[in-house]
Amino acid sequence: MYEEGLKGWLKHFDFIFFDLICLQMAFVLSYILYNGGNPYVNPLYRKMAVMLMVIDFAVIFFQEKYKNVLKIGYYKEFAKAIKQAILIMLFAVLVLFASQEGEKYSRVTLLLMVGIYAVLRYGICVLWKRHLLNKTGNAGKRSLVIVTNKDAAEKVVKNIQNSNFGRYNISGLIIIDEDMKGNKILGIPVVEDMEDASSYIGKEWIDEVLIAHSPNIECPNKLVEEIVETGVTHHPFLAESIELNGKKHFVEQIANYTVLTTAINTMSIKQAFMKRTLDIVGGLVGCILTVLITIIIAPIIYISSPGSIFFSQTRIGKNGKTFKMYKFRSTYMDAEECNAELMRKNRVKDGMMFKLDFDPRVIGNKILEDGTKKTGIGQFIRDSSLDEFPQFFNVLMGERDIIEQPRKSLILRDL
Repeated sequence: MYEEGLKGWLKHFDFIFFDLICLQMAFVLSYILYNGGNPYVNPLYRKMAVMLMVIDFAVIFFQEKYKNVLKIGYYKEFAKAIKQAILIMLFAVLVLFASQEGEKYSRVTLLLMVGIYAVLRYGICVLWKRHLLNKTGNAGKRSLVIVTNKDAAEKVVKNIQNSNFGRYNISGLIIIDEDMKGNKILGIPVVEDMEDASSYIGKEWIDEVLIAHSPNIECPNKLVEEIVETGVTHHPFLAESIELNGKKHFVEQIANYTVLTTAINTMSIKQAFMKRTLDIVGGLVGCILTVLITIIIAPIIYISSPGSIFFSQTRIGKNGKTFKMYKFRSTYMDAEECNAELMRKNRVKDGMMFKLDFDPRVIGNKILEDGTKKTGIGQFIRDSSLDEFPQFFNVLMGERDIIEQPRKSLILRDL
């Protein structure tokens, strides 16, 4: 679940921008009130103004100050503002001490700045949240499907639309107590009934599922388990939640509903940042290696089997989103045409995968007259996993990520 990861953090950049502005306003006002004049003409204060911005940004990022910001009440918001102001002051004192310029900086100005900043930060945050609350519309970026019953459907849709803090786009309804497929409720289409609900959620491009039904209607545990197996984040009513071993659970607020969110993959802002940083660094290194390997291996592939050097295939990634995966081509150009006649030699009996003990479609693979099996460049790049290196371009684009296996080679997995 990446919503509260790096993308979720960027979603609230407006709050972060206002926070930084409030800090600079507090910095200037505190200087004017105690010293008079412009603080930016003083070299020490000008340098401190920059350092305060860096400190504030670091505190916001690493303390996740704006995580779930639209769901936090007035008291908690005020407490967060006070805590953040104190942290900024402590780090500012540390910077002044380390630079040995603490004696030149007014302590009264620093204390005034902290108090003014806390008040400004709290006031602006509350006002901006009210502004967002008053905004109507349902043009959210995250696709939400609601699983509910017929009688509760209209109320649930209104509730989400009127309190759409998360900026959800309600893409459909699933009615569990009646077949209403094809109908609309408040303009939202009923996309499936209970029988085919999990199948629909697994196939369509859906980010999250809200299970919100009347207390007298039971949502079968089997349906909830099937939804979890699709990998889509879902939010059942807290009172109706069931035990799902191996999954991560945390309480959230969606509109006026308290839900227990269950997700296979969750990460904090820091974890998302570190993961993406690792992917970018690893992707860049991998791309450089790929270019070097291409210089050597591309001519050999082309001479052995004229045609394209790279092989591309459409893969399904997170929440059903497709992307192009790239590899070095290790088979002859007509490999797909040979599949039918080789199917009878497939080692996987159910046909779900295609595996051969010796694959003649691989470049350079031959069975000699005496029965000896000769391998070529195609088998080498497969066995050495060199064919996987172009996928570092997918890593760099954020379509795949890197995981390390116990074996020596580095492999990649879909998000």
